[in-house]
Order: sequence, then C-alpha cells, then structure tokens
Amino acid sequence: MIKLFTIGFTEKTAETFFTLLKKAGVKKIIDTRLNNVSQLAGFAKGKDLEFFAKSIIGSGYEHTIDMAPSKELLNNYRDKKITWAQYEKEYISLLENRNILRKIDFSKLDGCCILCSEHKPDMCHRRLLAEYLKKANKEIEIIHLIT
Repeated sequence: MIKLFTIGFTEKTAETFFTLLKKAGVKKIIDTRLNNVSQLAGFAKGKDLEFFAKSIIGSGYEHTIDMAPSKELLNNYRDKKITWAQYEKEYISLLENRNILRKIDFSKLDGCCILCSEHKPDMCHRRLLAEYLKKANKEIEIIHLIT
C-alpha cells in the first residue's frame, strides 16, 4: 500500500503543521502551489519550508509546479467565473495535458505529502490530485492531515 498524505498550511501554527507531518512519518513534501514565495505563506515559504522539513522532521521537499493549477484557472474560480465543478474538470484536464501520470514515479510516492494552502481538502486541488493519482494506482491510500 502507498500512503499518500495531503496537507494545507493555513489555519495551522508551525508547531501543529510540523507535528502532523512528523506523526504521519512524512518522507517528502510535494509542494503543489503555483506561488510558494508569497508573504502569506509565513513558515511555508519555499526555501524556509525546505529547511524546516529537513531540520524538524527529516523529510525532503520538492516544489512541483506541474501539479499546480494555472493562474488563469485559479483566477477564474476565485472571481466566480467558473463553478467548483468546472474547476475540477479543468484541473484534471490540465493534469492530463501535462502528462502528470508519466512524470510520477509511483514507487517513490509512499510517505509523500501533497502540500497546498487550503486548510481543508474538500475544495482544494490537492484532493483532486491525490484522487487522480489513486485512480491511476489503486494501491494508493489517501490520508488528509487536518486538525
């Protein structure tokens, strides 16, 4: 079985965030945000997060922009030009167009954690991505790390 975790950093303190990751035994954080350097990211800013992940929980870190929604897709949803259902379809189409399944080494996915900013996974691309990967590989068990 491949354990694939997901986590969002908003509404979490650094202590809560890293405790969740450590307790889960996360081996690598896969950052799927389009922008990982925003001031809003706080402790989850790209280079800082890479350092904290290694120092605090002994995990790797990778920023994978291919798994992020496009700026246009995000803006269309945030500006209410499209519904969540449309967002889901367009995001999955984006993953297919980017050949994500060919770029994933499923043998190295166990213990990885998909990161984005949303607190809960229900209306978030990290859940869509995890489910997309699970559809391609039934061995995946998705575990959402939430407080």
